[in-house]
Amino acid sequence: MTVIANGTAGQGCTQGWVRTVEQTCRHFGLTADVRLVQSGDDIMRTAHDALARGASTIVAAGGDGTVSAIAAKVAGTHACLGVLPMGTLNHFAKDLGIPLELEAAIEALAGGREISVDIGDVNGRTFINNSSLGLYPDIVRDREQQRRRIGRGKWAALLFASLNAARRYPVLQLRIEVDGKPITRRSAFVFIGNNNYTMEGFEIGERARIDEGVLSLYVTQRMGRFGLLGLAIRALLHRLRQARDFDMVKAATLVVDAPGHHMRVATDGEVTLMETPLHYRIRPGALRVIVPATQSPIEGKQP
Repeated sequence: MTVIANGTAGQGCTQGWVRTVEQTCRHFGLTADVRLVQSGDDIMRTAHDALARGASTIVAAGGDGTVSAIAAKVAGTHACLGVLPMGTLNHFAKDLGIPLELEAAIEALAGGREISVDIGDVNGRTFINNSSLGLYPDIVRDREQQRRRIGRGKWAALLFASLNAARRYPVLQLRIEVDGKPITRRSAFVFIGNNNYTMEGFEIGERARIDEGVLSLYVTQRMGRFGLLGLAIRALLHRLRQARDFDMVKAATLVVDAPGHHMRVATDGEVTLMETPLHYRIRPGALRVIVPATQSPIEGKQP
């Protein structure tokens, strides 16, 4: 079993952490080859090398960005993905019922079972959670620039980036094909999920399943800053489906186009400048992943 640990993950993977993982794995009867890496390129290269050596299980130790990068390499191969959640939010692990505490997560690797889940794809780039256009990529890009240039902490940078985005309020003129059917929208917020997301109430942002074989499209229409705030309030009050300026659609494929030749696209929190049009597709059951033996969102969580 190869463990690829992101040394820059939110909870911090250090040499001491590596020794703890190795000892805990031995306690549960696992032999772990732990590789501590420091960059996205190192993550991809280490995953590629592990697959070339014939590793049957590759474990991603980090946040959703790390898991997504390794999943992109593992999907469709002989190998299975394991997850040790070490990020700030760990959405993928939570949706799969994987424990967030290290020892419990390793125990789940040792005694768990394999299931097949879907992954999304946009212009050849994999995402395990979601992709977005408009406000969110703008916020993430600004946040990372602030952290690099002036050394702001993650949450302070996020706050200032959100305020800056609200002031600029980028609006996109979009042409979207939903399973081949065209629609046009003028929107500041577009969200494409790997399977269906809860968009209302206090469970907003969670998924009950990751194996339905669908993309979920959520897009606002023709609304300003205060309209978007009102939409957020409707979501908390479980009245989002009554909002006339918000679309929720399921599809197997999506094509998104806009004026210009490129668009900033966020995939699992990473922002990339992509050529348009953007071609989204779902890859049903393309990723095998280890989940706890007693529960998974496919069989254990209620939608």
